[in-house]
Amino acid sequence: MSNRSTYLPVPRWSLGLTRFGMLSERVLRCFWPLISILLTVCALLMLGIHDLVPVEMVWASGAAAVAGSLVALVWGARRFHWPTRGEALARLDQTLPGRPIQALLDDQAIGERDAASVALWQAHQDRMAARAAAAAPVQPDLRLASRDPYALRYAALLVFCVAVLFGSVWRAGSITDMAPGAATAAQGPTWEGWVEPPRYTGLPTLYLNDISDPQMSVPEGSRIVLRFYGEVGALQLSETISETGAEAITEPEQTLIVTRDGTLNINGDGGRAWTVSVVSDTAPQIAVAGVAEAQAAGQMSLPFTASDDYGVVSGTAEIALDLPSIDRRHGLVSDPDPRETVSVDLPMPITGDRDIFTEDLIEDFSQHPWANLPVTITLTARDAADQEGTAEPLQTNLPARRFFQPLAAAIIEQRRDLLWARSNGARVAQMLRAVSHRPEDVFRSQTAYLRLRVTLRRLETFNEFGLKPEQQDEIAQALWDLAIILEEGTLSDALERLRRAQERLSEAMKNGASDQEIAELMQELREATDDYLRQLQRQAQQDNENSDERQQGQDGESMQMTQDDLQRMMDRIQELMEQGRMAEAQQALQELQEMMENMRVTQGQGQGQQSEGQQAMEGLAETLRNQQGLSDQAFRDLQEQFNPNANRGESQENEGRSGGAGRGQSHEGQGGQGQGDGQRRGESEEQGDGGQGSLADRQQALRDELRRQQQGLPGEGTPEGDEARDALDRAGRAMEGAEEALRQNDMADAIDRQSEAMEALREGMRALGEALAQQQQQPGQGTQEGDMRAQNRDPLGRNPGSQGSIGTDEQLLQGEDVYRRARELLDEIRRRSGEGERPQIELDYLRRLLDRF
Repeated sequence: MSNRSTYLPVPRWSLGLTRFGMLSERVLRCFWPLISILLTVCALLMLGIHDLVPVEMVWASGAAAVAGSLVALVWGARRFHWPTRGEALARLDQTLPGRPIQALLDDQAIGERDAASVALWQAHQDRMAARAAAAAPVQPDLRLASRDPYALRYAALLVFCVAVLFGSVWRAGSITDMAPGAATAAQGPTWEGWVEPPRYTGLPTLYLNDISDPQMSVPEGSRIVLRFYGEVGALQLSETISETGAEAITEPEQTLIVTRDGTLNINGDGGRAWTVSVVSDTAPQIAVAGVAEAQAAGQMSLPFTASDDYGVVSGTAEIALDLPSIDRRHGLVSDPDPRETVSVDLPMPITGDRDIFTEDLIEDFSQHPWANLPVTITLTARDAADQEGTAEPLQTNLPARRFFQPLAAAIIEQRRDLLWARSNGARVAQMLRAVSHRPEDVFRSQTAYLRLRVTLRRLETFNEFGLKPEQQDEIAQALWDLAIILEEGTLSDALERLRRAQERLSEAMKNGASDQEIAELMQELREATDDYLRQLQRQAQQDNENSDERQQGQDGESMQMTQDDLQRMMDRIQELMEQGRMAEAQQALQELQEMMENMRVTQGQGQGQQSEGQQAMEGLAETLRNQQGLSDQAFRDLQEQFNPNANRGESQENEGRSGGAGRGQSHEGQGGQGQGDGQRRGESEEQGDGGQGSLADRQQALRDELRRQQQGLPGEGTPEGDEARDALDRAGRAMEGAEEALRQNDMADAIDRQSEAMEALREGMRALGEALAQQQQQPGQGTQEGDMRAQNRDPLGRNPGSQGSIGTDEQLLQGEDVYRRARELLDEIRRRSGEGERPQIELDYLRRLLDRF
């Protein structure tokens, strides 16, 4: 091998930069002590430290600095070595694969007379030459931690940076005044001055001695501090920039506040003069940047833009009723009750500058009396100087939550009329009584109807004695809670929730809801569908016998779909709604609803022995049904008190809807068969409270049964089991309260307590189910359960995954076109992410997919 010199196809710029990097490495490694000493000395001089210490210390420190610099210079010069071209080539060669530069410098050792060997060597040389031609510069290693473990170089650099920002080069020149023989020259009058802008401007302090330009601009409110040294009277100040101005001031220290344009003169030896221009602080500006919209949950979103020369400090939004723009009909005919304007703080950026920014005001005014009524919104911005800027008033309807369920919308309208004026109390009561005249036609929940009747009764009582403001707010809150129940529902059944989501989406399409509301309701439909499918899967997992026979016997009857089919159907519905094709979207939604209604899970035919947990769940379910029937019976008795002339047919309808479990003894005697209402009512009066006592006794028996069921409840010691026991304890206390109310003939309070008991029972059953599921997930439960999970499929044709989740272990992509299919999916995601008309929530999701994959 030879190191002969030959032509190397290495780029010059790569070699030159590599060599320069090696030079910087060696300079820093050899001369960093010298550089640190020089930076420290310069920083101390620029900061004027020498003016604050005795002259002897200054010269002693200077001598030490010179000696240290000489030692550092000699130490570095002895270790410094200029990088050669060969060293640069070696450094560059180390970063290339195969050491091509060294290979180009080598000669062929053997086979020089063999043509094939020579050709092979030449090919090798050509390949190495190609690699060498593509060489990139090598980055230098400038780390000095091993040579400077205490980071002294950074301390010197920090002091120097501080001196550059807050010191002055002119101060370093004053060191010459300390030379021998210069004491006499240093006795003359001198001065110093600073200009300090207001803190909120964020501008730095200026050193007047460094300002040689006779024209000077300073922010309004800046403070100028002057100090005179030497004989008093040798220097005088004259100025016209402060509020009062001054002439021939000779005090050693002066402080001025700049309020106007003028002149600043320092008269005497070394004095100066400036013409000062004041930069006024302008008021902030603010404007509405878009339309006020209501989000799906009812919050108002109003974009705005604000700006200020030194930053906006705060802002407010004033909302006032736009009375001339209101359609004064129906409940809005009367004059409104006086109300103060609404004032809310505007959101400010948490990080970044506030010189100019855009934010969104998000507030929920759904429960405000002016919700969805014309208002004027006035935005105001305030800066640090307490100056205000006001935007043009925005006239708009106050965005708030919209109700799509017809009955809920009607109740909200009456709530608005009641809050509009207390004089509307009688009219609102009349409208609510008309709404609740035939409850079986409009109310799905008897509890909701009862709440309306109780609210109506309180409102009529308040109207008799004069409706007061606090009573007005109480009735308004009760109507709002009732509307929320009617709109969202409190049903825990998954199928009923699915139907409710479908109905809300259908009503939204009919009423022309916004895109954001449609997207929110579509998401609610997706979640309800998932809950329904999970419930179907749990039912399928309960069957542990005769699964093969059942599947064979029901081929062609049960229905299986893939989740992709459901996803495509819901995507199609959303796409049709976004395109404005509401009729087709309504038809597709109806098809989806029918398909979900027809979907069912095959149930087992065998009657295997039930576990303790299953027996407890069935016992609680039976208790819940009995409590529901008892509540329905109490409701019918209360309804007869409100409407004693109801015919027997209506009573039978109520009986049929609520189920036979709720029939009480007070309705099973001879008086309930073919006799008139008056006779039945007379018998009831003769019996006294015997009927109510019968309901109370049944309530007591139901509470005793619940207490017995609590004794052998499984899942003790687990969080879910403890939660189930707490919920059942609440149910027992609610049942006890219902029993006491029934014995006191307070049917309204009894029904409320029964509703609480049913809700607590549902929570207890849910927690108990989670506890049982946790026990089944523990290992070592036997192979029978694993075989059952392997055999059962959910309505989408999938196997239940581990931990009780819905999933599949099967490969989603099989065959030879796996990569092609993956590429097609990725291209489709990119295409959809580029469509700006899609909802923002979908675009964000697509971008997260692209970032991940």
